[in-house]
Amino acid sequence: MKLATPHDTWAWGHDLGARLVAGDVVALCGPLGAGKTQAAKGIVAGLGSQAAVTSPTFTLVHEYRDGRLPVFHFDFYRHEHPAAVLAAGWDDILDEPGVVVVEWADRFPELLPAQARWFTFEALPDGSRRVMEKTAP
Repeated sequence: MKLATPHDTWAWGHDLGARLVAGDVVALCGPLGAGKTQAAKGIVAGLGSQAAVTSPTFTLVHEYRDGRLPVFHFDFYRHEHPAAVLAAGWDDILDEPGVVVVEWADRFPELLPAQARWFTFEALPDGSRRVMEKTAP
C-alpha cells in the first residue's frame, strides 16, 4: 500500500491500532526514515492513547497505558544482542494483556511470537512510503 504523506502513514497505523486486541504483536521493519515511528504513533493513537509517542531508541521500551489497551513500544535498533531485550522484561511484557509494537523487529526475529504481524516500510523516491505485510523473516 502506498502512503503519500506522513499523515497517511499515521492514519494507516491508526486504522491498524483500532483493530488490535490484547496479545497482538506488531513488527515494523524498514530502513531509517521509512515511516516506522510515524506508523507506531498512529497505532498508539488508534488504541486510544493521547500520549506523545517517540521512538524508544535509547530506552528500548516506552509504555502507554492511557488507551483501551496498554501498548509496549520497543525499538531494537541500537541493541547488539537479544539479551538486552530479554533483560528489559520482554517475556513478561508478552504475557501482559496489551499490544506490543516493535520497530526494527527484524534485528531479533527469534524473540517475536509466531503470531506476530510483520510489516515492511520503504521510502520511495517521490517522498511517499510503501508498507507491505509480510511473513516473519
